[in-house]
Amino acid sequence: MSKKEVPIVIITGYLGSGKTTLMQNILRQEKRKIALIVNDMGSINIDASILNKTGNQVTQVEMVEMQNGCICCTLRDEFMTEIERLSADKTIEAIFVEASGISEPSSIAGAFINYEEMTEDTRVYLKSVVSVVDVDRIYREFLHDIMTEDEVEDGDIINLIMDQIEFCNLMILNKTDLLTTEQLEEVKEGLRNIQQEAEMIPCVNGDVELDVLLDREDFDFEEVEAYSAVQKALNRCEHDDEMACVDEYGISSFVFEERKPFNRDAFNKLVENYPEVLVRSKGYIWFSDDWKHVQLFEQAGRNASITELSEWVSAWPEEELKPMINDFPDLTDDWDELYGDRCNQVVFIGKGYEKSEIVKLLYDCIE
Repeated sequence: MSKKEVPIVIITGYLGSGKTTLMQNILRQEKRKIALIVNDMGSINIDASILNKTGNQVTQVEMVEMQNGCICCTLRDEFMTEIERLSADKTIEAIFVEASGISEPSSIAGAFINYEEMTEDTRVYLKSVVSVVDVDRIYREFLHDIMTEDEVEDGDIINLIMDQIEFCNLMILNKTDLLTTEQLEEVKEGLRNIQQEAEMIPCVNGDVELDVLLDREDFDFEEVEAYSAVQKALNRCEHDDEMACVDEYGISSFVFEERKPFNRDAFNKLVENYPEVLVRSKGYIWFSDDWKHVQLFEQAGRNASITELSEWVSAWPEEELKPMINDFPDLTDDWDELYGDRCNQVVFIGKGYEKSEIVKLLYDCIE
């Protein structure tokens, strides 16, 4: 078996966060020879003289974005083919992948880890998932809700940004020059409310040393997945019916579960007047006027969204449902006689709230 010796670093972050600027700065550094894979060759606009001087490589490989209720990335065969081609160059010391701004990093990392486990002779391994964070945007939209009319219409953008922050083992806090020291500390505290483990590196214009990105512990998928406050709440509080769990940061969280559906109008009114003490909420819900579809509810700061996802299994036609249950009898382990697999399950995370008050608001929306 070949020794896995070429680290892969995935760079995520929403459009405009500064991923390209970070990569430009990394390519200018002459410490190590790296290769960079990008989605859009035009966006990187690297001066050829920089590449000639440093010996670095830039290549373009398409990643497929599939819309099926959530945003995810599927790695195409040519993506891994290009990874292997680059890693075969014994002078390449690391490969950086600049992911699409609308990519969900857990999907990319999961696909890569699966490839790594299934391919015995690969020389590459996943070193890190880095999230580039626009601290000015976090301050305005996540903490203080100062948005333009267009941004209000795209309120679910901040939820995608939260997903990228939750699933990483390193956060690059970019554009710190746009905030005061006090504002930056407020952003850090807000980010720690939802991501309590990943290291934070403040910077301006993506100016980060290459060694900082490479000289660290190797990526651990399960460990990083458990970093987010949402996952911590599910792990620690799912069976706690008496009180919310409180961690060392003063963040409390609980999981709300209820079989009965929400009234759509009542729930929408709750979202419009959402309690400010809740900093993050995420989970699956369903409405009394739609027994067919699973709805994904997400909230981050002052932004919230409800997205129609797939169908509940119990909503399948009888001729499809019976064979499925026969093949997978475990499906009926948590099956309700009336509602089937339909269930509201939402994680709520915040500071200084009374769980009983939040639960009452939720039950006021239940039919």
